[in-house]
Amino acid sequence: MLYKGGMAGEKMLTTSEAAGRLGVSLRRVRQFIEEGRLPSQQFGRDHLIKETDLKLVADRKPGRPPKTPKVLQAEKVIKKGSKK
Repeated sequence: MLYKGGMAGEKMLTTSEAAGRLGVSLRRVRQFIEEGRLPSQQFGRDHLIKETDLKLVADRKPGRPPKTPKVLQAEKVIKKGSKK
C-alpha cells in the first residue's frame, strides 16, 4: 500500500513493503527504525517510511558479523580461567 504524503507528495511505504524492497525481515526494518538508522512517521500503530529513505540502509553489510575462530575462543577461555 503506497501512501502519498508529506509536503512534496513523496511515496510512503509500510514496514512490510520496506522489508520486501530491502530484502530483509519485518523485524529488521523495525530494528532500523528503533536504532534511528531509518526515519519513519508513525501513523496510528504503524510506521510509514519515505521511499527515498530506503537508500539510508540499502548499503549496509549483509548478514551477521563473522564469528571469532574457535581457536581464539579457546584461548580466551584458557586465559580467563588461568590463575596468576
